[in-house]
Amino acid sequence: MNIRIGFGYDVHRFVYGRELWLGGLKIAHPFGLLGHSDADVLIHALCDALLGAANMRDIGFHFPDNSQEYSGIDSKILLGKTVLFLKSKGYEFGNADCTIVAEQPKLNPYIPQMQKILSEIIETTPDNISIKATTNEKMGFIGREEGIAAYATVFIYKPPLTAIT
Repeated sequence: MNIRIGFGYDVHRFVYGRELWLGGLKIAHPFGLLGHSDADVLIHALCDALLGAANMRDIGFHFPDNSQEYSGIDSKILLGKTVLFLKSKGYEFGNADCTIVAEQPKLNPYIPQMQKILSEIIETTPDNISIKATTNEKMGFIGREEGIAAYATVFIYKPPLTAIT
């Protein structure tokens, strides 16, 4: 069996007048994240981890931020396309371990719903999508509540070929 590990990272800054999307879920907050798409840092980190594990470059290569096609796009669509890219190379999803770093809003109440949304797109169970939330202990741009970062590590694999009898 061919086993691969991938790592992804994304960061976006807060701005007034945008919706806050994390893990495919709209979260009530006075600020949203600035980006060409909906700026869902969790999904972007997850896409980068999946693409990296399959040696398929990164999210910016596949969904460039200078393309009108992706302007304001729902990141759930990008994740769905990323999953199709992996399947086209024969990879299956194993699991993901993700961390969102934000001082505000408090995210723990939203994690089960995020797991459900992401698992439906990836076609796995919520148990295969670990999401953790932490703060930056008031340090740096995250500590000053200027933005949010997310990290993701994934496991993908190619099932062994079986002989036809």
